[in-house]
Amino acid sequence: MRIMGLDVGVKRIGIALSDPMEIVAGGHSVLERRALQQDLEHIGNICASYEVKMIVLGLPRNMDGSIGPKALEIKDFAARLEDFTGIKTTFWDERLSTVAAEKVLLEADVSRAKRKKVIDKLAAITILQNYLDGVKR
Repeated sequence: MRIMGLDVGVKRIGIALSDPMEIVAGGHSVLERRALQQDLEHIGNICASYEVKMIVLGLPRNMDGSIGPKALEIKDFAARLEDFTGIKTTFWDERLSTVAAEKVLLEADVSRAKRKKVIDKLAAITILQNYLDGVKR
């Protein structure tokens, strides 16, 4: 059994998966968004292939901790995903996860074009790893 982490954006969804012992998050892929149904089917197929038991979605809170319009969209997406897959969803505060991912890629001297291709996956890894570490405490 594994846990999936998602960084849901307007154009792309970064996807990460835990190892079977739920200790380490690793990158899986980046889904270029299409129609909602297609996105749900794609994620559902990954969940079935990897025996995912829970999905953690990054929740983009405002810097003061409040919930804005984007967070409400993520909550709606999570509800639809849970209905479609039957897999429990939960949220993890994703404030600055993309910023942290960008910093790692900049320090690794990754070109702008390559950063664009992997930033969402790295953000999903960050969200999932933070969740896994937080649950252990």
